[in-house]
Amino acid sequence: MNPDLFLADLERKPEVLHRLADSITAGAFAWPVDPGPATITMMGMGSSLYAAQVVARRLRTGGVIAVAESGSAEATFPGGEHDLVVGISAGGTSIETNRLFASSAAARRIALTNVAGSSITSNATAVIEMLAEPEVGGVACRSYVHTLVALLALERALLGDDGELAGTVHRAAAAGQALLDGRDDWLQPTIDLLAGPDGTWMLAPLERQSSAMQSALMFREGPRRAAVGCETGDWSHVDVYLTTTLDYRALVFTGSRWDDQAVEWLTRRGSTFVAVGGDRAGAARSVRYSGDDDPVIALLTETLVAELVAAALWSRSADR
Repeated sequence: MNPDLFLADLERKPEVLHRLADSITAGAFAWPVDPGPATITMMGMGSSLYAAQVVARRLRTGGVIAVAESGSAEATFPGGEHDLVVGISAGGTSIETNRLFASSAAARRIALTNVAGSSITSNATAVIEMLAEPEVGGVACRSYVHTLVALLALERALLGDDGELAGTVHRAAAAGQALLDGRDDWLQPTIDLLAGPDGTWMLAPLERQSSAMQSALMFREGPRRAAVGCETGDWSHVDVYLTTTLDYRALVFTGSRWDDQAVEWLTRRGSTFVAVGGDRAGAARSVRYSGDDDPVIALLTETLVAELVAAALWSRSADR
C-alpha cells in the first residue's frame, strides 16, 4: 500500500470509468440471468459487501428477492436450481467470500472480480470482470465503483430497465473529473475541517449507505485515522450522543429525507460538518459537483471527496 500510488489510482478514476462506459455499450456486464432467478444472494467483504447491500435494497424495492450476505457468515440461504449467487471479490482471493461462495448450492454462481482467473472464479458457472484495471496503490477504490456499476447492470437486466447505464457512467466520470479539477478550491479547507483529534464520522442516505461506509474505510485503511460510517436516519438514534463529548467532525452526503434532523443536532451541539452534494444550513463548507442531484451519479461519485482527503492525510503521515 502506497499513498502516492493510491492518489494516482484516484486520479485515473474518470478515465477508467469512461472506458468502462464504452465497454458497457459494447456489451460488457451482460449478466446471464435469463430466466430470471427466484432469489439472489450477493456475498462479499468490505467494499464488496457495501456495494452489494445498496443494490440488493434497490432490487427488493423493484420486487426482486435479493439479499447481501457477509462472506464471513457460517451459512446463507440454501438455494437451489432456480436461485442465483453472486460472489464479489475485487482481487478474487477473499478467503471468507470464497469459502461461502463455494459452499452455495445455487445452480448459477456468478463471480464478480477484477482479476481474471482468480481463485473465486474456480467455483463459478460464469464470471463478470469489473474492468477497473490494476489498483497500484493497494486500495479498492476504482473496483468499488465498478462493482456498483456491474450490480446496477444486473439490476437493470432483472427489472427490464431501459435506462442508458453507459450514459450515466459517462456522466459520473465527468463529475469525478470536475471534483479533481477543482480540488485546489475545496480539498485543503475540507481536510482542515474533517481532520479532528477525535475522528471523523460519515453520514449518507440509506439508499447510498455504502458511501458512508466506504469513505470511513478509506480514512482507516490509508491514513489509519478513526472514522465511522452511519446511515443518516439511524445516526440520530445511535451516533448523535458523541456530539456532546467529542470534537465531532462529520462528512454529510446529502439527499436523505432525514438530513434536516441530523443537521439540527449537529448545529445545536456545535459540531463541525461538511456537506457533499447539497447545501445545508450550518455546514462549514459544501462540496458540489455536476449531477449531484441524481442519486445514481452521487452513488458513483461522492466517495471521491473522502478518498482525496484520505490520500492527502495518508501522504502527510507517511512523510513524518
